[in-house]
Amino acid sequence: MRSLSDPFLTLHEEPSDAEVASHRLMLRAGFIHKVAGGIYTYLPSAVRVLRKIEAIVRKEMNRAGGLEILMPSLQPADLWESTGRWEKYGKELFRLSDRHERAFALGPTHEEVVTSLMAGLVGSYRQLPVLVYQIQTKYRDEIRPRFGLLRGREFIMKDAYSFSTSEEDAKAIYHKMQEAYRAIFRKLGLRARMVDADSGLIGGNLSHEFMIMAPSGEDTVVSCQSCEWAANIEKAEGMDACPLCQGSLSRETAIEVGHVFYLGQKYSLPMNGLFSDQDGQEKPFVMGCYGIGVSRLMACAIEQSHDDRGMIWPVSMAPFQISVLPLGPAASESPFVKDLVEALMFRFPDEVYIDDRDLRAGVKFGDADLKGFPLQVICGEKNLASGNVEIKVRKTGAREVLPVKAVPERISAILESLGA
Repeated sequence: MRSLSDPFLTLHEEPSDAEVASHRLMLRAGFIHKVAGGIYTYLPSAVRVLRKIEAIVRKEMNRAGGLEILMPSLQPADLWESTGRWEKYGKELFRLSDRHERAFALGPTHEEVVTSLMAGLVGSYRQLPVLVYQIQTKYRDEIRPRFGLLRGREFIMKDAYSFSTSEEDAKAIYHKMQEAYRAIFRKLGLRARMVDADSGLIGGNLSHEFMIMAPSGEDTVVSCQSCEWAANIEKAEGMDACPLCQGSLSRETAIEVGHVFYLGQKYSLPMNGLFSDQDGQEKPFVMGCYGIGVSRLMACAIEQSHDDRGMIWPVSMAPFQISVLPLGPAASESPFVKDLVEALMFRFPDEVYIDDRDLRAGVKFGDADLKGFPLQVICGEKNLASGNVEIKVRKTGAREVLPVKAVPERISAILESLGA
């Protein structure tokens, strides 16, 4: 991709309403644009990051046996009334009426819709277990949206729902989802920790959150200094010592990025979600649900990895893995640079960003650092005169000069060392 086709320019002044690093840097780097409080347009670089996150999430969900569906955002009130959540959910639920005065909600989650779906499609134990998921926009009427994508009124989420014949089978899927989530965060290059959690408005009696430790987090993780036990602050309320080993407890701020719930029959019983067992007896589904904040993950990656110059993307999430910076008109027209770009595009398809703007070197360096591309290939006229270019690793600042022909192979090795 050439930068001349990208009209979304970087900002060199600090956004006045941005309180955390991810919000500030995404606005400055031209990743998002504010429409209203808690509502943003995702610009091209952000969309590329989102699609990479979604691809990793989708791959691991499919590997775990998930079947992708897509449910409506607009949900009739009677579904929510059948479980009592129309009133219990409170003011965060966006409510509206159609022209016939029928009540609807913009879905923050889909337990009622998916239970109704399965109740209409699944009748026999032979069709179970089933795990379905979707990646979709959700809505929440936040009283005070803030921190950019970390607390918005509209956000992208992966939500999955399992339906089983027994508690044993349901908990087996629950544990499989825990492992899938660990794989997702590992492949995204994020450091996440699973903690015991309270089930809140979703319900059920078994729940775990996945947290990313960050100073900007609004959640608190209580962890044992002697063993691996950890819990969110609600679950750990009133505890003076670790319940497993009586070790001392510490607290750290964190951002929730994923949540898994064992629901049991909380939704299937009131919604008549039944199947026939081997003896022909009707029984309610045993359920679980599993969420990951896809758009929140983009912000969390920045909160976890940035410096005073800008973002530092994990290779797996970066909008482009390689930024080519020709310095000066002669460099842009150099046959060395043209051959190099062609070789890089062949070796790393759709991962090469070429900053061919007619701007001074300092601006290009600043923008490349701000946008956080993992590797910069700096094509200065002095090095090109000897058939060389310079490679800079954004994460470490390491630099090396090498012949143009050696660049693709060297970049491949560096990306692999960075976790590509």
